[in-house]
Amino acid sequence: MGFPQLETDRLHLVQIKDEYTQSYYEIMSRNDVTKYYGMDSLKSKEEARQFIDFFQKAYDEQRAIRWGIVIKESGEFIGTVGLNNLNTSKKKAEIGYELHPTFWRKGFTNEVVKEVLQYSFEELELYRVGAVTYPQNEASIQLLKRLSFVQEGLLRGYLYQDQQSHDALIFSLIEPDWIRHKNLVEK
Repeated sequence: MGFPQLETDRLHLVQIKDEYTQSYYEIMSRNDVTKYYGMDSLKSKEEARQFIDFFQKAYDEQRAIRWGIVIKESGEFIGTVGLNNLNTSKKKAEIGYELHPTFWRKGFTNEVVKEVLQYSFEELELYRVGAVTYPQNEASIQLLKRLSFVQEGLLRGYLYQDQQSHDALIFSLIEPDWIRHKNLVEK
């Protein structure tokens, strides 16, 4: 079984390979992208290549799946979306995502997160998908709430970035809530 290729109306979700190193670096070296990401901005293309290798290793070990987000029309690599801390035997994972700022507020993140959630619940048969975000990341919080995620609590000092610890909010979506959300949206 190969890497799961997914798609939406406007986007391909693809395996992140070396050919995307420059694009990935251009996204993850931006402080406006990593501001609420939980890691410092990349400093070199070599760091980007190491992350791409890490994504492949984590996938091979069935601990994570990270997709590159590519616009169908142009073939442009604009970000990533993925499942972290994936544990199919325990039926859970955490979702994460980032986009190049040029593509913010165009509905792309909503589109890919919905596709990955559908894959998570229907193909991987997960029961729970979590999400961790900074309390200040209003855009991400609003997206999660629109998709029926429930805020569970505050994780004190959970994220370490810019040489300091930061609090994070934890959200979750469980399968019955996903089914209910999907049924409401399809009506």
